[in-house]
Amino acid sequence: MGNSTSATKEASPIDTSFKLPSPLPSLPQGEGFGNGVINLGGGLQVCQIVSLSKIWATNEGGPGNLGATFFEPSQVPQGFSMLGCYSQPNNRMLHGWVLAGKDDTGEALKKPIDYTLVWSSDSLQIKQEGVGYIWLPTPPDGYKALGCVVTTSPEKPSLEKVRCARSDLTDDCQADKWIWGQGKESDPNGFNVFSLRPSSRGAQAMGVSVGTFVAQETTSASISLACLKNIESDLSCMPTLDQVQAIFQAYSPRIYFHPDEEYLPFLSKLVAPTMVCTGWICPWRKQKGRGAKVDLITVPLGKTGQHVGDWEHATLRISNFNGQLRAIYLSAHSGGAWYDASELEFQTGNRAVAYSSLNGHAMYAKPGLVLQGSGNIGIRNDTAKSEKFIDTGARFSVVAAEYMGSSIIEPPWLNYLRKWGPNITYDIAEEVATVENLLPGKLKSAFDKVVKSLPREIFGEEGPTGPKLKRNWIGDEV
Repeated sequence: MGNSTSATKEASPIDTSFKLPSPLPSLPQGEGFGNGVINLGGGLQVCQIVSLSKIWATNEGGPGNLGATFFEPSQVPQGFSMLGCYSQPNNRMLHGWVLAGKDDTGEALKKPIDYTLVWSSDSLQIKQEGVGYIWLPTPPDGYKALGCVVTTSPEKPSLEKVRCARSDLTDDCQADKWIWGQGKESDPNGFNVFSLRPSSRGAQAMGVSVGTFVAQETTSASISLACLKNIESDLSCMPTLDQVQAIFQAYSPRIYFHPDEEYLPFLSKLVAPTMVCTGWICPWRKQKGRGAKVDLITVPLGKTGQHVGDWEHATLRISNFNGQLRAIYLSAHSGGAWYDASELEFQTGNRAVAYSSLNGHAMYAKPGLVLQGSGNIGIRNDTAKSEKFIDTGARFSVVAAEYMGSSIIEPPWLNYLRKWGPNITYDIAEEVATVENLLPGKLKSAFDKVVKSLPREIFGEEGPTGPKLKRNWIGDEV
């Protein structure tokens, strides 16, 4: 039997439920946005359950080696049914949800016909609170399972516990963020738990995340679960213009620049088709190279790292059910990262804080040094709080929201599809050689390898394309 450590368990972040610093904004009257229930079509309605009951936990492995906890929804409204369980790592505060479904026709949802035991912690010598069992519902023909069921008993769950959705109401899904495994990192050949997201995402995609997870013996195994789908492409659950403005006033982030920052941005604000978004373009002038950090040595990079400018942006993920901020995406060079709301710093109510890196303008949720490379070698991204900042909620305008139709008139610059600046390239070999001459012999090859793996933006000056040509305009972020 596995170890039970509930009596000696140390407190971890997940023991605290995350709440925004201030109450949710009061939204103007609209259609279906913020009403608590969304009609996906085909006789299926869904609601978002944020009240979760703990079922089982392990206190080692996973991110930070702090384990993970598994929950089932509680306080499910009458007429709605559970679709699956929720899980998250223990290294951050509890901030989760799952959907529950209501069948208006008697055909949209069905009980499973059986369960398959996917995994059990029974034989594992790990720090755990009891023994956990993860079950995969077996759907009837023409239906698909949407989530796993977690128990602390080897007996199969009741068939009344969960519901499966009719196949035409579902969409394909894929593994998203790593939740747990026995090691400190995901093991491609071992057992892992991942959150799920629709495979197809973006302005035209109709997939709907259920908030459940997948448990796999190997990462190459096929996923037997599905997401839901808005089959009628009903956009009544999207916010009106007045609601968008209220949301932005409530959640618009404050973005701090480094105290030594010389190159401040031209500012513009926009709302992309599927997300609330704030963005700016950095000036069309040379930005100082950011330098490189090699173990304990910081060396200049000459012209390498200079570029004309780029669009930087932050995307706010807002719940269509209640208008709550769930996460923020912060762009960083050619990529970026999603930050759960529980991982953010807040100022002035529910407005998050972001930090723009010195001379590079990549954004991060915490101040400090982030290396763009591997190990202790990489391009520096230094961030810190200063008196230089952008209050993105002070002056903004909605410049695009295709689902609103003619009520939004796009400004001409938004449809400028060419480069916003010149294109200048540098001799990377010459620049790298100059830097390598400053390094001890054992670090030369490691530095060369890191530099060659960096994005091409580092190796020259090139004006960016406009926001409509970015992959996140009609698609999802990373």
